[in-house]
Amino acid sequence: MLKKITGALLALGFAGLTWAQQIDLNKATEVELDALKGVGPVLTKAVMDERKKAPFKNWEDATTRVKGLGPQKASSLSDQGVRVQGSSYTVKVAEQKPAASKDASSDKAAAKAAKPAAADASAKAAPAKN
Repeated sequence: MLKKITGALLALGFAGLTWAQQIDLNKATEVELDALKGVGPVLTKAVMDERKKAPFKNWEDATTRVKGLGPQKASSLSDQGVRVQGSSYTVKVAEQKPAASKDASSDKAAAKAAKPAAADASAKAAPAKN
């Protein structure tokens, strides 16, 4: 009985290690890349082609050179354990969208709506010339 329990625990331990495995973008095989969520044959081919030219220096290099690998995709892959030169993807402050962008668009809409109302008011206030 003790052997069965120990065997089961070891099997679960090895399965956990396999699942949490990190993949280096410079060393990953086609099969490993295709197995990632959000990566299909087109992106896999693009990564493999660019990697043949030169290894990726960092995530910025990879996202610049590989078409279809933007900040969102890089973040998703990094969350799945993909690394470039051992480092995970980090979002830079300049890449984050400002939170006020929705407020600015609603302010513009309000300004457009106010202009015709102001024009109507000034037209009514001016006396008609005969």
